Amino acid sequence: MLAPAINLSPAPSTTGAGIAGEKLAEISDLLERRRAGFSLESPFYTDPDLFAVDMRAIFGEHWIYAASVAEVPEPGDYVTVEYGPYSLVVLRNDDAGVNVLHNVCRHRGARVLTEPTGTTGNLVCGYHSWTYSPEGELIHASAPGEIDFDKECYALKRAHGKIVAGLIFICLADEPPTDFDETAKIFEPYLAPHELSTAKVAYQQNIVEEGNWKLVMENNRECYHCDGHPELACSLFPTWGLTDETVPKHLEDVWERNQDAQASLEYRCRRYGLPYEVVEELDTRVAGIRISRESLDGDGESFSPDGHRLSKKLLGDLPDFRLGRCSMHLQPNSWFHFLGDHVITFGAFPINEHQTLVRTTWLVADDAVEGVDYDLDKLTHTWKQTNLQDKAFVELCQQGASSPVYEPGPYMKSEYQVEAFINWYVQRMQEHVA
Repeated sequence: MLAPAINLSPAPSTTGAGIAGEKLAEISDLLERRRAGFSLESPFYTDPDLFAVDMRAIFGEHWIYAASVAEVPEPGDYVTVEYGPYSLVVLRNDDAGVNVLHNVCRHRGARVLTEPTGTTGNLVCGYHSWTYSPEGELIHASAPGEIDFDKECYALKRAHGKIVAGLIFICLADEPPTDFDETAKIFEPYLAPHELSTAKVAYQQNIVEEGNWKLVMENNRECYHCDGHPELACSLFPTWGLTDETVPKHLEDVWERNQDAQASLEYRCRRYGLPYEVVEELDTRVAGIRISRESLDGDGESFSPDGHRLSKKLLGDLPDFRLGRCSMHLQPNSWFHFLGDHVITFGAFPINEHQTLVRTTWLVADDAVEGVDYDLDKLTHTWKQTNLQDKAFVELCQQGASSPVYEPGPYMKSEYQVEAFINWYVQRMQEHVA
């Protein structure tokens, strides 16, 4: 069940064109004087010109999580992915790969496909019926009395796309960063047993958060605020990100329970030959990553009030439901939870400097039957509520960052992944602006 469409029309300023050298110098100064261990200055969250540079430097040059193959299971299936000024068609091809095409007709620029998802053979622009093949070649553009022209010069513009362990990534750069392949080698063994290529979409939720995309990502990268997630705290230990030295008094019992559960999980992973170790290279490589397999509270199986499984069907060739969650963060726009009974993917897609679309997709085993093997409301309840709570937190931060009295504040020790995200962002922006 895919979510309905949401209007993602960006503000005119997000085209990224015409940023004056003086403005770039100002942005360069902001990046240079960024204080380590502190949040960014206000323009990073509020300035439309800086947002335009974000779109070119980050979303225009790096590999971006777009969708899962479960969203485009058959040849001809497509999803449209929009962020900033860009609209892309991600189309499953006959070779079990994806074609990534800019959703801009080469006649007068109309959107070619206007639905968020669907199935198509050829791509037909609804304005003047220019028709393109699934590979983007122009195959029909005629009108009575017109002089012939070279159709080969008017193919849809293409972007790069690749599928890794059932996840689809796209890159708009002419020459994409090459270290993504090395990052893929890190996470493929963790994801492979879940066999996402055989999963199906149970539900998809689109939420527009009134906040800059970086605030969305910062909020995701820490659990300092997890007291504000009562549903999630039933199964996710709220001590995530803490150490022996930083556990507050009121969480000491939870910390001990977490340690015992993690030791039990690691024992089972070793028995089954599943990787579980923490790999954390969030700001030390271009394709930044953190991945690990971590215990859940209660029965340790899923995001439910008692930690019990939410679907009766195991994914892939997993041997056991009680495998906690494999948690993965990828820079710059995604995070994931891979469980024994289902998978949840999250993608953040900037709209403008103060709005971000957060797309959450729940995947279950292909043979899982709604109402028999899982209850959809129960499957989605915890993260639906958590997403709404996170939306409220992000919007509070956006309001604060827009205040004349805002100034960067210090990150706590448990927020080290927020610091790593900002370090990664500053490095990539400096490389671009330079």
